[in-house]
Amino acid sequence: MLGFIKKDLLMIKSNIKILAILLLIYLVMAFQGQMSLSFLLPFLSVMVMMSTFSYDSYNKWDAYVISLPNGRKNSVKAKYLATIIIIILTTIIITILSFAVSYVKTNIIDFGSITVTIFGCLFATILLQSFIYPAMYKFGPEKARIVLMVIVFCVAIAGGIVTTYFDLSPLIKILEFINVYWLIVIPIAMILMLYISYKISERIYFKKEI
Repeated sequence: MLGFIKKDLLMIKSNIKILAILLLIYLVMAFQGQMSLSFLLPFLSVMVMMSTFSYDSYNKWDAYVISLPNGRKNSVKAKYLATIIIIILTTIIITILSFAVSYVKTNIIDFGSITVTIFGCLFATILLQSFIYPAMYKFGPEKARIVLMVIVFCVAIAGGIVTTYFDLSPLIKILEFINVYWLIVIPIAMILMLYISYKISERIYFKKEI
């Protein structure tokens, strides 16, 4: 399984120059006040990990995986572990750069605001990847993108209907609870999302005909 993790990390390493250029562009935009650097986290993490699925599909990786003992199980587990590694690394980098931008622009570091924003972006990253991975295993990289676009569109419509025709007071109470205990609730929610996504992906991949 360690070899599977290394494989994904090496694939990402091959695109390090492109990632560095993107990071530099976003860093300049952050200094100019056009955006928060924290919002780069979900984009960067999702993009680099989605590219590994495309590489796997192009190189017929599945055919090799099924020839190994516990290949399917270890492959899925390695994909999620590699994802966690990438998320941790990008979070550390983005946090440090966000602190640096805050200090250069204002001579102070707004730890509270930056930390909350990072946590929010981290939650969005894991939520997005928790949906993407099962779709990738089920439909493949190309079809999964279309499926996800449809899901996002449907969620947006459903959100509009709910906010228009339903009583949102229970939801507001939940949000108020999260606002108070977010430091506990959000990490637990992220762990649960990753675990549920992993089990779904594992189940899909075990049943997948290759």
